[in-house]
Amino acid sequence: MTDAELSVLLSRIQFGLTIGFHYIFPPLNIGLGVLMVVMEGLYIRTGRLVYKQLARFWALNFGLMFALGVASGVVMEFQFGTNWSNYSRFVGDVFGSALAAEGIFAFFLESGFLGVVLFGWDRVRPKVHYLATILVALGAHFSAIWIVVANSWQQTPAGSDWNAEHTRQVVTDFWRVIFNPSFLQRISHVFSAAWVAGAFLVLSVSAYYLLRRRHEEFARAGMKIALTVAAVASLLQLATGHASGVQVAQYQPAKLAAFEAVFPKQEPAGMYLFGWPDVANERVAYGIQIPGMLSWMVHGTTSKPVTGLLSFPREDWPPVVAVFQTYHAMVAIGVALILITWLGVFFWWRGTLYQRRWLLWIFVFAVLGPVLANELGWFSAELGRQPWAVQGLLRTADAGSPSVPARSVIASLAGFTVVYALLLALFIYLLNEKIQHGPTAEMMAEPEHPAGVKEGHRA
Repeated sequence: MTDAELSVLLSRIQFGLTIGFHYIFPPLNIGLGVLMVVMEGLYIRTGRLVYKQLARFWALNFGLMFALGVASGVVMEFQFGTNWSNYSRFVGDVFGSALAAEGIFAFFLESGFLGVVLFGWDRVRPKVHYLATILVALGAHFSAIWIVVANSWQQTPAGSDWNAEHTRQVVTDFWRVIFNPSFLQRISHVFSAAWVAGAFLVLSVSAYYLLRRRHEEFARAGMKIALTVAAVASLLQLATGHASGVQVAQYQPAKLAAFEAVFPKQEPAGMYLFGWPDVANERVAYGIQIPGMLSWMVHGTTSKPVTGLLSFPREDWPPVVAVFQTYHAMVAIGVALILITWLGVFFWWRGTLYQRRWLLWIFVFAVLGPVLANELGWFSAELGRQPWAVQGLLRTADAGSPSVPARSVIASLAGFTVVYALLLALFIYLLNEKIQHGPTAEMMAEPEHPAGVKEGHRA
């Protein structure tokens, strides 16, 4: 391996580390934003102070994750210039507009009104504060939209063409760049996954309080809201995942083939529950498969063929083992979350949810499920695009910075690893402190003139 090849490999590892750490926070914030809107909306509608307490408590946690998300996210953009100069030059005209829009229309909206949400409870009218909460939630969603626009364009380029020198892509149709073939399916999947993540965070903390017999009214109210959101979002995630798979089959057939380790050029294909791809022998070892299921998911019939990896040159194959395993782990976690959620709904309907301590303990630890599923899904999508940095246009091997030696990347990778480990430890410590401290009575305090809250409904 040459120094240039090692530099690209290490830069990929470094970028994977930074984006993997960063991606812990945006889905949680997007999901929490929705839940905060519901909680505060219920307070405005009913006047019950427990909903105000919920909204204030989770707004503090939202602020913590927003700060960590910003700190870890800014670093990624610098890496485009330091480690990926060829890539930045190639996509700069396309990405410039999307990333600028993310900063102007999303980040400033979210960060600007977050101050009102955190500190304006007794300083602005309740309905004005509620509007600020809505705008913060919208800002979190808009931020995801523009980032997914940029990433989806890498997966399915559209609305751009080569410049006159044939050295980079330039925008020819801005709206086609935004609504590229994979954008709508991917953003809907990202949103539903984020809503599940936020809901399971609230479920986890609520279940913990119930098990410890602390803040029980607060915990019961939070659990009902979170369970409702999780029940809807988990099914939406399944539906949007299917739509995304159909889109991948059409525009990135090599990625779909890697998802299920389909090797034959054109044959009806099944779907594996688990297994281990044996790339050398072009088969899956130790696997259990549902025959024809992949063909049915993609084409609506078990008899139609699916394009396999042997239809493509070997150098264009994604890393099959990594893609297969991350994809199947994501699907397994997603299905488990659906089952857990609807089991909770069933016991809620039966009126025995809070007596099922074993299920409450599952909810406490299940908060890790959506985080892992989001990380695994992102990695399977990005690894599945390899060896392309921009599908069909720019190879990852050609996207790095020729002037950056491998030893420099090793030093920065070591530094990032240490700093991010400390940031993760700090985040876990601060989040645990907030959870252990719990909601306070001050969070339920009414301002002197609680305009906009219904009289006679205060608890």
